[in-house]
Amino acid sequence: MERLRHFLFVRHRHNWLLLIRFGLVGASGVLVNLISVVLLKRAGPHFDAVAIDLPLTDFNVRWYHVYSMIAFLIANLWNFQLNRMWTFRSAKHSGWWREFGPFLAVGLVAQLIGLGILTLLMHPGSIFSLPSNLLDNSTGFRTKYYWAQLITIGFTVPISFVLNKLWTFSAVRRGSHVSFESEVAAEVAEEAQAARDRIEPEPAGEARERIRG
Repeated sequence: MERLRHFLFVRHRHNWLLLIRFGLVGASGVLVNLISVVLLKRAGPHFDAVAIDLPLTDFNVRWYHVYSMIAFLIANLWNFQLNRMWTFRSAKHSGWWREFGPFLAVGLVAQLIGLGILTLLMHPGSIFSLPSNLLDNSTGFRTKYYWAQLITIGFTVPISFVLNKLWTFSAVRRGSHVSFESEVAAEVAEEAQAARDRIEPEPAGEARERIRG
């Protein structure tokens, strides 16, 4: 048990810290996603109406699928910029477009899985359908679509984290992802050097030249 605890919480401590960072960014992305969904729902057709009738099948693309996809694209861009600057700190290692392509691809994979989960939660014939008697869409808090979207995000965030850490933001460093401890150590060293530069006395010769000038 002690070896397992050391393996999980000591050896992979930086992974947990990265996950916390990613989760905080994801939490802000959840807010952006939900705000986008609310605005789209209020401005567009009813979320459960048919948007596209798929020919030769019994399936339809409904407006909640469309709203979810648009909200995903907005939140994906938001999350990418924050993860690039803060979580993985890769802005100095690669160009914006070079990283955004893989990040968007990873997000689309997670989003496709999420659309499947969303459909299972929304479809009245699904065994996983959220209860309509409790979530009767009478108020915002009791809107089934909002809760289904929130649950879907909860499933897709871990998938996005794993894929992004393994591919998107580590690939730009040629497979050698810098650990959290190394990043902190580098920051401390830079701050210490800056402090030394501020308090280090000016050489006497340079001071005399500056006074003469």
